[in-house]
Amino acid sequence: MAIKKGLGKGLSALLSDSGEEYESSFREESETKADVNGSSVEIQLSLIDPNVNQPRKVFDEVAMSELVNSIRIHGVISPIILVRTGERYMIIAGERRFRASKKAGLKTIPAIVRDYTPQQVKEISLIENLQREDLNPIETANAIKQLMDEYNYTQEEVADRIGKSRPAIANTLRLLALSEPVIQLIEQGKLSAGHARCLVVVEDAQAQLMLAKNGIDNKVTVRDFEKMVKNYLSPKPQKKPVEQSLELKDLISRMQRVLATKVTALGNDNKGRIYIDYYSRDDLDRIVEIVETVQKAQLNAREESED
Repeated sequence: MAIKKGLGKGLSALLSDSGEEYESSFREESETKADVNGSSVEIQLSLIDPNVNQPRKVFDEVAMSELVNSIRIHGVISPIILVRTGERYMIIAGERRFRASKKAGLKTIPAIVRDYTPQQVKEISLIENLQREDLNPIETANAIKQLMDEYNYTQEEVADRIGKSRPAIANTLRLLALSEPVIQLIEQGKLSAGHARCLVVVEDAQAQLMLAKNGIDNKVTVRDFEKMVKNYLSPKPQKKPVEQSLELKDLISRMQRVLATKVTALGNDNKGRIYIDYYSRDDLDRIVEIVETVQKAQLNAREESED
């Protein structure tokens, strides 16, 4: 009897001007099952609407294609979470699975229908998405800011609800102070959050973008990028090169010829240092031999003067 009853409803929908009667009965049966056993039920995709408070604005196309292929082969393994809104449903969690199911050509999707107030819907949706790891840093920052603005949460309260530390929340929120072009680089995945946080102390928007281009695609480490930003904000004064006399330059040149190695002078005629390089034991032995020759010449000259 149950089979005939179900078939009759299906025929009624086919013969009527629209499928509203069938959709209504399908929805009533689905909700009754969900209320009785607490398990997931199949809900028509045509009855489901995305959540306007969805924090994720960018859906990676490659990841989405992989999910579509997986659903075509295995189906939707984990049910999405819905809340009823009038005659339809709104997604609380699982918009990626919903979108992928539509692309995969499914007509229904496993779902769990919950009974939430409008405020609970907003809060749960935001927190559920924040607990996921696939939001980009800007989407995460905007979702945190929305929680704080709409529910007067402190950073500590947000941290408790999504299982992150308060400094992590503060650092994420700082990204929203950056200029729009830099924010776009973060959203596109070209500039990491670690690199971007170094730029918050730079007030000039053009300077932010100029520096950001040096950190795109991790061209430099975050530590080196931080030093680069510090050098921009507090450039070290360049020392004027010391002018050396022609006599000192000539002396260095002669020493290089005599010692047959590199000789460098730092300073001027009054004060400085002379560096003599050697690159092997033979170089060192040759330099020692020259020094000993000079010492012998000095000793002979002293003895002759005494005679």
